Amino acid sequence: MRSALLVAGTTSDAGKSVLAAGLCRWLTRQGVRTAPFKAQNMSNNSVVTADGGEIGRAQAVQAAACGLAPSVRFNPVLLKPGGDRSSQVVVLGRAVGEVSALSYRERKAELFATVLTTLDGLRDDFEVVVCEGAGSPAEINLRANDIANMGLARAADLPVLVVGDIDRGGVFAHLFGTLALLDPADQALVGGFVVNKFRGDPALLEPGLRQLHALTGRPVLGVLPWREELWLDAEDSLSYAADGVIGRPEPPRGDQWLRVAVVRLPRISNATDVEALACEPGVSVRFVTEPSRLADADLVVVPGSKATVDDLRWLRATGLADAIAAHDGPVLGVCGGFQMLGRTIEDAVESRAGVVEGLGLLDVDVRFEPGKTLGTPHGDALGERVTGYEIHHGVVTRNAEEGLLTLPDGTPEGALRGRVAGTHWHGLLENDGFRRAFLRWAAGHAGREGFTPAPDVDFAGRRSAQLDLLGDLVAEHLDTDAVWALLEEGVPPGLPVIPPAGAPPVA
Repeated sequence: MRSALLVAGTTSDAGKSVLAAGLCRWLTRQGVRTAPFKAQNMSNNSVVTADGGEIGRAQAVQAAACGLAPSVRFNPVLLKPGGDRSSQVVVLGRAVGEVSALSYRERKAELFATVLTTLDGLRDDFEVVVCEGAGSPAEINLRANDIANMGLARAADLPVLVVGDIDRGGVFAHLFGTLALLDPADQALVGGFVVNKFRGDPALLEPGLRQLHALTGRPVLGVLPWREELWLDAEDSLSYAADGVIGRPEPPRGDQWLRVAVVRLPRISNATDVEALACEPGVSVRFVTEPSRLADADLVVVPGSKATVDDLRWLRATGLADAIAAHDGPVLGVCGGFQMLGRTIEDAVESRAGVVEGLGLLDVDVRFEPGKTLGTPHGDALGERVTGYEIHHGVVTRNAEEGLLTLPDGTPEGALRGRVAGTHWHGLLENDGFRRAFLRWAAGHAGREGFTPAPDVDFAGRRSAQLDLLGDLVAEHLDTDAVWALLEEGVPPGLPVIPPAGAPPVA
């Protein structure tokens, strides 16, 4: 078997990533050597591979579903937006420059060759490759240069499943309209639909499923139910509502809650860093976008950013900078957030703004270097052994504070001054022992003596359980025989073409 299929979606955040992860888990359970693939990802949520490359976080999660370590082969092109019209381009794990939306088109042919070569290599090494599309395949203004959706499917002869989110409403229109906007050759590769996030009685949905089949000639291969547990490792920023609670907070083990406010920066990166806090009983984690939300917070977190200086300006413009400085409880800065908490940032790389004043909560100076620091370090922090990963241009040039962490050679990392802490490391809070020690530190500085960290939260176990749940949902709610048929035989020939099918409008 040397097969692959593409999971496309009617919209961003329709369920492509979770369905792909579920298929990866299900196939791996069947003893099938499976790998994930996303030709082109646009996300500031990324991870570092063992060889020091950078890929989208969703592909790292899908790799875990396959029992594999993250690899740059699973996401050959990563776009990291740094502004409304520009992105950093990462190819096979390495940053190769900045592009605008228009200039990126000129590089598509070169990048597409890399994508197809990488996919071909994976198909040689694995029995099945589960490919995830990007956004929607029906973005007709982008189809001519598409390398992630139907452009990939056509070039690699991939059967396509289209998934739609019924929780948003209009799922039948989304599924039908997506198919109808594709040209006939693209439509011929669409083998079926999947409905995601359904709540209610399936019998009420059944007439619509039959009618969609009759209208398109394509069956709905499954209806995946809404499950509240599926919130970890969100791929798309749409998954995080502004001023919204993260996760499903459990009651505290002690007699007090710990309230965490995470600043939702315009160019937030690796927002998933705080999800480990949201797994803790008695910890309520909320994204905030305006100063009043900090008034009753116990802990304030300033997360990573793909545009540190621009987001620092936004903090000042919104009044959040003053609110953070005035906060009399603990503050944690992660990566770009750590840089913002310092005394100065010298940036000739991202914003090219020169020397900019930070918030001054830590006596630290940072300079941005053209090369990016990528690594998977380990060390000690708050008396615990820890691991993490680094993705940043900024380097600390002066640090008058105590280190938050200590590297194996004794070098300090990050900074700790009283109630303020900062680190360049992502993933630090995923270390269970450190997270509990950090929560005790935060609760002490917040005056929350009644808060008690739970001794038994296993974050890695939570993530693995979520992948198992995704595999269960695929096994129980998808027509897996039909999925096997698509993998082994492709899309049946002779499926109807649905107008307008890429035709020009009739005058």
